Amino acid sequence: MRCRRWLTSLQHVTLQAPCWSAHYIQIPQVEQTHAVILSKPAWMWGAEMGANDQGVCIGNEAVWTREPVAPGEALLGMDLVRLGLERGDSAWAALTVITGLLEQHGQGGQCKEDPEPFSYHNTFLLVDRSEAWVLETAGKLWVAQKVTEGVKNISNQLTICTEISEEHPELRNVAQAQGWWDSESEFNFSQVFSPENPPARMELAKQRYKGGTELLQQHDGSVTAEVMMSILRDKPSGICMDSGGFCTTGSMVSVLPRDKSLPCIHFFTATPDPSRSIFKPFIFSDCSTPVLRVVSPQFGPDDPVRKQPRFQSQVDRRHDLYKAHQVALSNMETNPDQGLAVYEILRDLESQCLSEISAMLSGEIPGEELGDLFFDCVETEIKFYQ
Repeated sequence: MRCRRWLTSLQHVTLQAPCWSAHYIQIPQVEQTHAVILSKPAWMWGAEMGANDQGVCIGNEAVWTREPVAPGEALLGMDLVRLGLERGDSAWAALTVITGLLEQHGQGGQCKEDPEPFSYHNTFLLVDRSEAWVLETAGKLWVAQKVTEGVKNISNQLTICTEISEEHPELRNVAQAQGWWDSESEFNFSQVFSPENPPARMELAKQRYKGGTELLQQHDGSVTAEVMMSILRDKPSGICMDSGGFCTTGSMVSVLPRDKSLPCIHFFTATPDPSRSIFKPFIFSDCSTPVLRVVSPQFGPDDPVRKQPRFQSQVDRRHDLYKAHQVALSNMETNPDQGLAVYEILRDLESQCLSEISAMLSGEIPGEELGDLFFDCVETEIKFYQ
């Protein structure tokens, strides 16, 4: 389960087959990959967050460090999210995939569908049924912390201090050579690698990070899917954002039972602003119906993202659910009572899904009956909007 907001453009959720090409560069494919479900900016190959059929979940956040962002196009942090999911059968395996590719290919490239340059480094949350890791990067350098108790969130800043579980072999040598660390004091990654003059968005994220931590700690020991959804919908903390030109564009909550006989359940909004969206459950199944109404259109070689120079124009990437949701939000503003009534019905649908999931996890109903629940929820949501 994870708590975060998104500053990216339109996202969609889709079950996708593995591909050997990242967004800007191509890398060799591996012999075996896993099925993945991705919540992603529609214009890119990678993903902001997602899960695979092995019960691994990964999400990333933008971060800036003392290491400069390398010029040129390399692997985006979102590419690394997808590659970790496609190639990792555990959180640790996915972490080693990401750090290996990072050291080999580096990270960089335009991170926004806009001609104005915008690049950054990345932090990651990686979890499976039994382990949780935080991975933070600075260029090709990295440090990882295994989370063994309590709660943990990330939010556009370095959070790993002295509790380091694994690290790049040259991390401390680089820090010492740059004069950032004297080699005698205790090594504090966040302190050593955080920029002296951080971007405004990193400063603004401090309050959001603090608010997320406090909300999680309030429920430490009793975190449920419902609790995580309520945290992701929290506006006072800044976790759910819809101001200042930014909006939370997609949210995800995963339930990962330790009992491997039980399926993992991944809830996605696939629409912006979780306070005005509903979470819909996805379960990996051999016979799941493709949910094409949350797949954004493709534009092939004519896509302005693929043309050089890139991002000189934009296309309409909205999928069917996104468009229906936007119309419903507009109607809600002109007819608040009717809009609220529809939203309450959809929240009841969300509650019903959570009850069915709970019954499945407790053994009251078989899990295979829920394989098309995501498809059914998307279709139902669109019908209510219409």
